[in-house]
Amino acid sequence: MRVSLDWIKEFVEVKAPAREVADRLTMAGLEIEGIEKIGDDSVFEVNVTPNRPDCLSILGIAREVAAAFRLPLMLPPSQIPAGAPASAVGVEIVDADLCARYAGRQISGVSVRPSPSWMKERLEKCGIRAINNIVDVTNYVLLEFGHPLHAFDADRLEDRKIRVARAGKGAKIVTLDGAEHTPNEDSLLIWAGIHPVAVAGVMGGEGSGVTETTKNIFLESAYFEPTSVRRTSKQLGLRSEASYRFERGTDIEFLERALDRAALLMKETGGGEIHEIVDVYPEKYMPVKTEVSFSRVNRLLGTDIPKQEILDILNRIGIGTEDRGETFVVTPPAYLRDIRHTVDVVEEIARIYGFGNIPARLPRTALSDGGTGTKVSDLDRLRDSIRKTGFTEAVNYSFMNITDLDLLSIPEGDGRRRAVAVMNPLRQEDGHMRTTLLPSLLQNFMHNISRGVRDIRFYEISKVFIDEGGQLPMEKLRFSGIFYRDRSASLWKQDLPGFFAVKGCLEAVFDELGIRGLSWSYSGEKFLHQGKAADLSAGDRRLGSLGELSPAVIERLDLKISKPEIVAFEFDLDSILGLIGREKTYRQIPRFPAIERDMAIILDDGMAAAEVRAYFTGYSSPYIESVELFDYYKGKNMPEGKKSLAFRVVYRANDRTLTDAEVEPVHKGLVDFILSKTSGELRGV
Repeated sequence: MRVSLDWIKEFVEVKAPAREVADRLTMAGLEIEGIEKIGDDSVFEVNVTPNRPDCLSILGIAREVAAAFRLPLMLPPSQIPAGAPASAVGVEIVDADLCARYAGRQISGVSVRPSPSWMKERLEKCGIRAINNIVDVTNYVLLEFGHPLHAFDADRLEDRKIRVARAGKGAKIVTLDGAEHTPNEDSLLIWAGIHPVAVAGVMGGEGSGVTETTKNIFLESAYFEPTSVRRTSKQLGLRSEASYRFERGTDIEFLERALDRAALLMKETGGGEIHEIVDVYPEKYMPVKTEVSFSRVNRLLGTDIPKQEILDILNRIGIGTEDRGETFVVTPPAYLRDIRHTVDVVEEIARIYGFGNIPARLPRTALSDGGTGTKVSDLDRLRDSIRKTGFTEAVNYSFMNITDLDLLSIPEGDGRRRAVAVMNPLRQEDGHMRTTLLPSLLQNFMHNISRGVRDIRFYEISKVFIDEGGQLPMEKLRFSGIFYRDRSASLWKQDLPGFFAVKGCLEAVFDELGIRGLSWSYSGEKFLHQGKAADLSAGDRRLGSLGELSPAVIERLDLKISKPEIVAFEFDLDSILGLIGREKTYRQIPRFPAIERDMAIILDDGMAAAEVRAYFTGYSSPYIESVELFDYYKGKNMPEGKKSLAFRVVYRANDRTLTDAEVEPVHKGLVDFILSKTSGELRGV
C-alpha cells in the first residue's frame, strides 16, 4: 500500500525526516518496504499484514505515527450542518447476519466533473487513476479513512429503496466492469426493487452507476460480514480495493464518519445539497472487555514498565483503559476487534513501547525433579509387567471402519456403537474414532499371520472415544490384547488352552500391580466363544472381558488355519488403575511348617468355582493361610449335571507348629460349612 507522508502530516504534525518515520513504523510492526521521492513528498510502500486492517488507510498509519512519536492525532472535518432535508431513498436490511449496519446519504443536485488537482495528485501518488469528482471522492475517503463507499445514481434506483438481501436462485448482475455474473444463492447483493444493483462489498452494478448526467447521488457506507465478502469475491473472480478491506474487517462504528466526510467532499467538489442520514443498525456493536494484570505484562515481556506508561501506551492507539489497582480493564475500539486476550494486549504494548527497548534475556524455566505422575508411573509398570509375559505393544491410529463393529457382532444399542465421525478422514474406510481397540489388533494379527508368524501376542493401551451427546466425546482408556499360538505338533507338548494361558498372564500382571479383589464370571460378549470366555469384575463393577473369539467372528476373518484358537481381551483401564494398591505391607517369612488338607466336592454343574472359593475365604479361622483350586472333573462315574472341584487348604500358626489334633476339628468344621453352603457332597480323592 502506497502512503503519502504529506497526507499523514495532515493528521499528525510529525517533524522527523521520512527515514526516521519509516524506521519507527517498521519497529512498530508495519514494514516499510521502500520510500519514493515525488517532489517534496515522500511516498512509503507499506506492507500491511492481514491482521492489521486498521492500518489500511492514511488515518491508520497516522495513528501509529502519533503513538510512536507521542503526538496528538487530528481528524479532518466531517460534521454535517443541522437542518438537512430528509432522504428520499429508504434502506431495508433483510439478512442482518451478513450486513450488520447499512448507512447512506443522498446528495441532490450534484455536478459530475473532473476532480480538483490536489485530489487527483494524491490519488495518483497512491496508485489510483482519477475518473470524476464523485468516484474520486469515494476512492479518496477509502484511502484516507480505510472504509469503502459506493455511490449510486439515486434516480436509477427502482422504488427509491435499497434492500440488502441474499441473491437467492437465478439472480444475475452486470458489474461496473461490464461482465455478467451469477452469484451463489448465499451471496449478499444490494437490491433496488426486483433488480440487484451491486454485489455487497465487492463491486457496484452497471445499471445504477454514476454517469456524466447524474444529478442525484445516494452514497452507501456499510459493514458487511468479512467471510461473506471473501466467499463471494472468490466465487465471482472479482477483486477490488473495497473487497480487500471488507474481507479483513472494517470499522463498524467509524463508517458514519467516513460517509459524512465523503458527502462534504462531494458537495465541495460538485455542489449539491446533503440530506439526512439513513442508518439501519439492527444490533449495536459491543466491545469485548479484557482484564489484564500489570505484573503479567512485565513478566511476559521481561520488562519493568510503570503502570501509568502501560495505560498511556494503550490510550495512544485508541484503546480505552480502566485502572483497578493490580489489574486494568481494556476496552478495544471497533477497529481493533482482534484484541480479546491478555497476550493481544501485551503485543500492542510491546509494539508501541519498542521492541528495541525490550532487553534480550535467556528464558528462565523451572526444572522438574524428573519424577513422573502416578498415572504415568502405573502405566509404565503395567507395560513392564505385561511385557514380561511375552506380549509386545502395538501402536495404532485412533480410527476405525464402522463395519468392524459388525465383524465383532456388537449389537445395536451398545455404547460402542456411538462412534464419532471424522470430518476429514485419512481414508474413507477409517471414517470414525475407535470405540474399541480390538479391530485394530485384529488387523495387526491378520497382517502377521499372513506373513507366516505363528506366535502372536500383542497388547495396546490407548483411548477410545464414545459419543455421549456432549460437545466433545467421552475419552476412556482401554487395555486390550490378542493372543494366538500355533497348536500344531511340536517337540514340546503344550496342552494348556490359550484362554488359561492369557488368564494366567493377566492375573500375574494384576498381582504385580497390587490389585486385589478381582473375580471372574461367565461372559455374554457376542464376539467371544460362549463357555470359553469370562468377565472380569471388581465387586459389582464389570471391568472387561477375556475369551476366545467366537466361531462366527473366525469365519468372517476367513483364516486359512484349521481350528484357530485366538484369544482376545479388553478392559477398562481407568477403573483398573484406580484399584492399584498404594500401601505395601510386609510380613515375616513363616518360621513354622504348614499342614495341608485336600477336599473334593461334588456339586451342581452351574455353580461357579469362584463362588465356592468365596465360601472358603468367608470361613473364619486363624489357621487357614490359603485355599487353592487344583482339580476339576466332569465325566465318567459323575452323576448327570454334576461336577467335582478339588481344593487344597493350607493351615499354619504363626507362633508354633500345629498338630494334627488341632487341625482336624478346624478342617471338619470347614468341610461341614462348605457342604452346607453349596448343597454338595464330599468325594474321595
